[in-house]
Amino acid sequence: MTGRADRLARVALNWLLEPGHLIGWEMVHAYGAPEALWRILNDPACHSATRNTAAARLRAGDPLQTAEGFLTRAEQVGARLLVPGDEEWPEQVADLRTIDLRSDRERVDRDTRPPLCLWARGPLPLAASLARSVAVVGARAATEYGDRIASEIGFDLASQGWTVVSGGAFGVDGAAHRSALRAGGVTIAVLACGIDRPYPSGNTALFERISETGLLLSEWAPGEPPLRHRFLVRNRLIAAATRGTVVVEAAARSGAIQTLGRAHALPGRTAMAVPGPVGSLMSVGCHDALRNQPGTRLVTSAADILEEVGSIGDDLAPRPRGTVQDRDRLDEDSARLLDAFPHGREITADQLSARAGIDPRTTLRRLALLVELGFVVDHGGSYVLVPPRRVPPS
Repeated sequence: MTGRADRLARVALNWLLEPGHLIGWEMVHAYGAPEALWRILNDPACHSATRNTAAARLRAGDPLQTAEGFLTRAEQVGARLLVPGDEEWPEQVADLRTIDLRSDRERVDRDTRPPLCLWARGPLPLAASLARSVAVVGARAATEYGDRIASEIGFDLASQGWTVVSGGAFGVDGAAHRSALRAGGVTIAVLACGIDRPYPSGNTALFERISETGLLLSEWAPGEPPLRHRFLVRNRLIAAATRGTVVVEAAARSGAIQTLGRAHALPGRTAMAVPGPVGSLMSVGCHDALRNQPGTRLVTSAADILEEVGSIGDDLAPRPRGTVQDRDRLDEDSARLLDAFPHGREITADQLSARAGIDPRTTLRRLALLVELGFVVDHGGSYVLVPPRRVPPS
């Protein structure tokens, strides 16, 4: 457990600079949170753009007093602050430091560093809940197909003891959350706003259910609004906190595809996409990822997903197969002899041997087997096929 000064400084820095800030995180990593905060506020030699960003927020109040207010508000709504070093802290999010996007012109793509702190609301320990977790994300304007697939995947993952992580939005996100709850499993909603004002408000009842049995999680302090850019920053946390990200439906330009891109960039994470109808605009992003992003795995079910992210030997998906017929169990020579039989009339062993291209001795041995298995009837030197059994309609 870290000291109060460190915790307050992290909350203050998050408020001043926004989560994921590249320079802010590097300063905390180098000097510790209290000194990093002091340098940003007082050192003229500090990175100028970072100081300018902080100055804009300073007009709203003192950062440490603001941080105290956030902690008070969190206590009132039953939320808790988590920082690195806490028992609940998910260590895997530190992998975000490996994403090198300094050359990107868009700040939202450049500021992808690990979180300085997290706010959690719910009864479960965060790190343990994320140890076996999969992100299921996708379109807000999901089709019936997308809702159905997301529901099936969420239910089956939760039924097998995996945590379903998503963003709490309408469409695919909500379907995944609800089906995980219906299965009696664990689900985590990662928000782009304060833990006490989850967005969208139309999912308020869903968020309440999640907070009772799972977790609401956010990098933004209580009371913070859901600004547009925050959703894109939030997506990197979804990708980093889980073992893999699966996109169920996504249009050509989609936050879900951005989350998939973060999974691609992180070590040890699996990027997965569900194919959809070829003419569906809501599956264009998935199809593009499968076609053009090397390493994107095609999945159609929870079994496929668990084969990608699960433990070796423990989570293998059964290979899809048609109904096994009796003749599928025959050896190659016996099957060739059956194919060579004329329909509806008898044939001698020598004639069958010539038709099948199998030597006479092997033909006689395989005919004895086929008679024993009930495929063929021996009429004293000539043979005839047994008519296939007909299954009465149910």
